[in-house]
Amino acid sequence: MKLRELAELTGGRISGNPDVEITGVSGIKEAQEGDITFLTDKKILNEISGLNASALIVKEEINEPALSMLIVDNPQYVFARALEIFYVKPYNPSGVSDKAIIGKDVHMGDDVSVHPLAHINNNVILGARVVVSPGVYIGDGVSIGDDSVIYPNVTIRENVRIGKKVIVHSGTVIGSEGFGYVWENGIHYKIPQVGGVIIEDGVEIGANVCIDRATVENTIIGCGTKIDNLVQIAHNVRIGKNCLILGQVGISGSVEIGDGVVLAGQVGVRDHVKIGSRAMAGAQAGIGNDIHEGRIYSGSPAIPHKTWLRSQNIYAKLPEYVKRLQELERRSKKTSCNDQDV
Repeated sequence: MKLRELAELTGGRISGNPDVEITGVSGIKEAQEGDITFLTDKKILNEISGLNASALIVKEEINEPALSMLIVDNPQYVFARALEIFYVKPYNPSGVSDKAIIGKDVHMGDDVSVHPLAHINNNVILGARVVVSPGVYIGDGVSIGDDSVIYPNVTIRENVRIGKKVIVHSGTVIGSEGFGYVWENGIHYKIPQVGGVIIEDGVEIGANVCIDRATVENTIIGCGTKIDNLVQIAHNVRIGKNCLILGQVGISGSVEIGDGVVLAGQVGVRDHVKIGSRAMAGAQAGIGNDIHEGRIYSGSPAIPHKTWLRSQNIYAKLPEYVKRLQELERRSKKTSCNDQDV
């Protein structure tokens, strides 16, 4: 399409030739003639030998290179929109395969796609344009909202509620039983996990994620939250809206997380901890106590990020400090010996 057509779709302003032909979207280092790419930092231009793209998405007009530019408030967002426009195929419903297993009292909205080898149990509700991929298991009483996509080999256990425009990637298990036991007469006696899971609208769940059902109520994932691959979310956890949970995070039972929280890779959270809205935890942080809203914590055990940075600076200098301490001890012993000789 012409650059002006892309500008009309994304709401940008053009500097240069509005009729330049755009045939693809690419990263700034890989871009070739016909591609449009984006720039968030002018310093990146100094790190590449040449820019072969035909157009550039920028926040403000720049003099070099001499390319047509699409000027927008958020270049990375418009780059994502351009990828959608050029590469995401429009939804084409395939209907219900005769090789899928469909239980009793299953209600489906318009334009649903249920692929071969999917297994849908009784009393399930699928909204309009829901996609159920091959190998998916959906248990009794599950509901899935409009425009949600369930990728291959996902397991959704009984009494799980999934909202609209939810994406669940392959291998994920939603509604597995929570890890709950009580010690009695020398054995770990299992506590039945009879609650459910609620996944609100706009949530995306990565591959091989486990979200456990609550003991008696619901484990809740708030609207717009995005969960990376290989995350464990235990029973009774409540996660707020628009959170980012990165890969290999482990969240123990009954944790409460506010809105807009970011947990970086491999963060571990102890049970019954409360994390306030807009808080952040750095990679591999071990959170054993409550974190107030807006705070940034790092380290294990987690401490305020600025304190952790100072601690890391000291830690890096420990070999030098030990060496100096040993030298002081050596001098002290030498002085002590000389005093005894006198």
